[in-house]
Amino acid sequence: MEFNVLEDKKNRLVFEIDGIGHTYINILKNELWNDEHVKVATYIIKHPQVSKPKFILETDRDRSPKAALNGAVGRLKKLSEKFKKEMSAIR
Repeated sequence: MEFNVLEDKKNRLVFEIDGIGHTYINILKNELWNDEHVKVATYIIKHPQVSKPKFILETDRDRSPKAALNGAVGRLKKLSEKFKKEMSAIR
């Protein structure tokens, strides 16, 4: 997975992620919307076979986009670990 920042401003972060498709990026987008400081969380994939997802994240003045992104990734990591633990208990 390769993370490439295209724009980094006070309240706006635009980046591409190579090696990730709709599934993960959509989960990230949905988790970002759980942050009350997020004003825009969306992505574009021009062509699924040849384009990298371009993610646009904007926040209010109370939280930086990087902080919102780190928070969302942290929450998703905890959720994934919990899911893994619960699934291993089923075996």
